[in-house]
Order: sequence, then C-alpha cells, then structure tokens
Amino acid sequence: MKTVPYWTDNTPKPAGITADDLPTERLDAVIIGAGVTGLTAARRLADLGKTVLVVDAMEIGSAASAINGGQLNYGLKPGLATLEKRYGSETTHALWDASLEAIDLAERIIREDGFDAGFRRAGAVSLGYHDSSRAKAHATSGMLREKYGFNTTVYEGDDLHSVIGSDLFTVALVSEVDGAVDPAKYNFGLAAAVAGRGVPIIEGCEVTGIRRVGDEYVVSTTKGAVRSGDVLLATNGYTPKDLVPSVRRQVVPIGSYMVATVPLPAETLDRLLPGNRVYWTQRRFLNYFRRSDDDRLLLGGRPNLSPNLDLTEVAAGMQTAIGEIFPELSGVEITHVWGGKLAATFDLMPHLGRTDDGVWYAVGYGGHGMSLATYLGTNVGDLIGGATDDSPFLGLRHPTRFYYRGDPWFLGAGGLAFRALDRIGR
Repeated sequence: MKTVPYWTDNTPKPAGITADDLPTERLDAVIIGAGVTGLTAARRLADLGKTVLVVDAMEIGSAASAINGGQLNYGLKPGLATLEKRYGSETTHALWDASLEAIDLAERIIREDGFDAGFRRAGAVSLGYHDSSRAKAHATSGMLREKYGFNTTVYEGDDLHSVIGSDLFTVALVSEVDGAVDPAKYNFGLAAAVAGRGVPIIEGCEVTGIRRVGDEYVVSTTKGAVRSGDVLLATNGYTPKDLVPSVRRQVVPIGSYMVATVPLPAETLDRLLPGNRVYWTQRRFLNYFRRSDDDRLLLGGRPNLSPNLDLTEVAAGMQTAIGEIFPELSGVEITHVWGGKLAATFDLMPHLGRTDDGVWYAVGYGGHGMSLATYLGTNVGDLIGGATDDSPFLGLRHPTRFYYRGDPWFLGAGGLAFRALDRIGR
C-alpha cells in the first residue's frame, strides 16, 4: 500500500511549469500559494495585463488542491436557511448563484485553456441515514425549487438502488449540475496555463515576511526578496501561523484523508455507483466517494479532525467504511492512502478580503475548495487587477475566537462532540 496520493501517483507533475529565479523588476502582484486559488488569480491577472509572480513553500501538487476528492458541488457549507438569517435574502441569492457559476467557470477554464482535467458533469448524490432524513430531503428539494429555481430529485425506498447500490441509506437527494475533475490534472493544467502566460511559478520558495513600504510591498522569501504593488495570500489549510496572523486566526487547518482501492470490475461499479456521479453522506464526519477513470473506488473522510493521523490506521478505518456502505467490498484491497489539510472557518464561509495593511486573502473553503477556490481566485484576480470592485463574498464578517491564536488545541474535543452528534443523528 502506497502512502502517497493516488492522483499525483497517476499523474506526476509535468516538466517545464516552474521557474528557478525570482524576478528583479517590481511586480503588480505576488501570489503566495500555487493551488487553485493562487493559480486562477494569477491566470486572471495575467489576462488583465498585470505582471505576476506565484510562489509556494511546497512543491506544486503536494497540497490539497491536487489531492482532494475532485468534486465540483453546488452550494456552500452553511445551509441556505442559515445564510438567509445571517445575510438576508439578496446576499444569500448572490452567494448561491456564485456557487453555481463556480462549476461553470471551472468547465470554461478547462475548455479555454485546452487541458485535460478529467472533467465530467454527471451530477451528485447526497445520502441520508435516518428516517428523519427523508422529510428533510423533501423539504430541501422543495425549498431549492421554489426559492432558487434549482431542481433536485429525491429517491427513497426501492428507487434508491437506481442511484446507489447500497442498503445503508434511507434517502438520496440528487442534483444533475455537479461536476468532477481529476484534481492533479486540474492543478497541473492550471499551472501550465499560468506559466504559458509568462507568469513565473517558483516552488520551494517560502515567504518569510511581508513589509509595506510606501505604496508597495517587499516580500521576503527563502530565495530572495521582491517588490510588488499587491500581495495575495492563497494558502488555505497551509496558511502559516506567523506570516499574516490576522488571517491565520480566521482559519483552522483540519485533516482530510482518502484511499483508493484496487481496480474493480466495471460491472460491479456500474451497479454500485450508477451514473458515475459523485457522492457524499449527511454526517459531520462524512464520507465522500466516486469512481476513478481506471475503475477504482475512491473514498475520503476522517475519523477525527486531526491533520496528523497515522495513515495505516486511516486506511484500516476507510476499509471498514467501504464495507459498511458496500458489504460485497468488505476487505477490498487498498492501494493508496493519503491525507491533506483543508481550512475551516468559524462561520463555515470562505473568507475574501484585505488585512489592515492591505494584503489580500482568499481562504477557508471548508471542503468545497475545487469549485469555490476557482471562483474566488478568479474574483480576487479581478479585484486586484481593477476589472471589478465587487464580489458577493467581499465585505462579509470574518469571525475568529478570542481563544484561538493559530494553534487549534480544541480539535480533539470538537471531534468527540461531532462524533456523538453523528451517532444520534443530529
């Protein structure tokens, strides 16, 4: 069993997409983070004629953007009723529309730049476990149709087997707009598209300081310093603790893990995952799963919130979860197990804004990063580049907690509480 991501093991980083030396001239923007947010922002800024540099402390493809579940899903982490109570109907509708535009935008970028990202748009299935889940699914489906003009279908009883080959669930809520990508191909495709626009991407280049000097910033790195008119922090779950403390205090890094099975018979997967959709379960400690192009079952989740779990133990737990969902796959061989860090915020919303010193940031996707990072990265590129002065995410409150200074000491207790609530179906 390999303790490396299936995605990047299957699609290694292509040659020729990174640079070695920092530019010497003053830049319009320095972007910290070569994931989906940073790369889509760089792409947009380059198209606006701006001079841009992307730096990353790690190697491209080693963080969450290239190793996640690859789902492009509608909506945001908080429910629409919560968003309406918090922001009002007009803002909630704008946020909802943005979540749908995010999926369209990912598809459009792939088409415009002509790279293979394994994109498909077969829809998604949200799976409930309890009797109460059925009434909730019907209520949610009705509300989405009546208030947002968004069509979903509820499956229950014998009809459930037309969307999931499992007896574990009581109901499925199915959307047809959701998409999926191979995240490694998407991340590397974006990087190649950005490099092709003349933007240098320098990996293994840790930013050690950001200093405002008059109308520009001096960005210090382990490979030297550069001057820039703007700076974007696009580090999400890998946001450093001390670089921009006010942003780190908004995001909590949480571990998420995945496994890949051996290739399975195509007819088995046709029966277990009809329609080749993407799936997730309605729990706080949810599982998400899908079929790979080479007929593996890919399943993700987490036994607790820690980003530092033993991968062998994670694989054993995921193997058990597969057997619970699909008993005929009990004990199926796992070929890959890996983990990464997502960023959760205290309001469960993505955070787009500027610090008191003017540094831009876009972080905190809470597991919805493939689509929302594409949208917010492009959006903040427009904001920095002067193509717009607005965003549905701009101007929202970005709460933190008085007891949080960047060290998430409370994850253990939070995980126990979430596990207890899942057990009782709350």
